[in-house]
Amino acid sequence: MSRIKEYFRLGEVFGYFFRKNDPSRPTNVNLRMMHGINKISMIMFLIGIIFIIIKKFFS
Repeated sequence: MSRIKEYFRLGEVFGYFFRKNDPSRPTNVNLRMMHGINKISMIMFLIGIIFIIIKKFFS
C-alpha cells in the first residue's frame, strides 16, 4: 500500500513552484528561463493527466 502512495506524492512538485529564492545560488537569465519552461511543462503535463482521467471516467 505504501508503494502506491509513493507514486502519488506531489510534495516535490508543489515545493518546486513555491520555494523561496536562495541568495547563495547564482541567478542569470538562462537559469530563470529554464526554470520558467520547466514550470510551464509540468503544469501542461498535470493538466493533460487530469484531462485523460476525466475523459476515461466520464466517456
